[in-house]
Amino acid sequence: MTDLPDTDFTQRFIFDDSDTRGELVGLELSYAEVLAKHAYPEPVAQLLGELMAAAALLVGTLKFDGLLILQARSEGPVPLLMIECSSDREIRGLARYDAAQIAPDATLADLMPNGVLALTVDPTQGQRYQGIVDLDGATLSECFTNYFVMSQQVGTRFWLYADGRRARGLLLQQLPADRLRDQEERDASWQHITALASTLTADELLSLDNETVLHRLYHEEAVRLFDVQSLRFRCSCSRERSGNALVSLGLEDAKQLVIEHGGRIEIDCQFCNERYLFDATDIAQLFAGAGVDTPSDTRH
Repeated sequence: MTDLPDTDFTQRFIFDDSDTRGELVGLELSYAEVLAKHAYPEPVAQLLGELMAAAALLVGTLKFDGLLILQARSEGPVPLLMIECSSDREIRGLARYDAAQIAPDATLADLMPNGVLALTVDPTQGQRYQGIVDLDGATLSECFTNYFVMSQQVGTRFWLYADGRRARGLLLQQLPADRLRDQEERDASWQHITALASTLTADELLSLDNETVLHRLYHEEAVRLFDVQSLRFRCSCSRERSGNALVSLGLEDAKQLVIEHGGRIEIDCQFCNERYLFDATDIAQLFAGAGVDTPSDTRH
């Protein structure tokens, strides 16, 4: 057995004799970076890993420049899961949770009752798009499969697993009719390929390299595996973006915040825990730089 090609990657494959494509994802370093920011309970860490894997798989299918945002919201012990993944394959994530209400063996339904899943595509150019579906599956894998059933005609299936150390995912998707023109043949091929994928266990996907996974599932099929695409954790927060957020409040409100917070404003990034500090001098410089008159500019 060979080692995984990288700790954080996606890798596409295609069936030569069927109109089906697939993608595998593995996350270790980026998953560890996300988990290191907060002391997540094990069930929450697993959900975060699965959602990270789903985001990485989706970025490969959408073919756009910009940002993909996945948000799962609920009325339960985990009111929010959020993953952002850019088209440059830079990923970050967080969860909000009430640890006191989370049992070690909690299921998705226990953690996120009455939940909804929102998928937002925010392109660098063009129209922002959002789709929303209920979290009505027993697992996140089922929820994403249901999302594509509801929102698109193309057949799509997800298998997502995470164990607090590694997050892995498998996606299968039907392609337009080319090799198989007959609808019955297409349906039979899709059913065959997805049925074989459903025999894959969490332990197998989490421990085996891609070539071994595909050989175990599809040793009788002609499968082509493409080059690995690397991913990495990266937070998009910055002092400049935090300053812009303060400017958007307006000068008087920003000055009032400085007073209320004892002479300086602290802005914490919830994704990476970076802290940005702004005092009265910083605020004056921010608004001067934004072309907003401060009191010192208007004295006669």
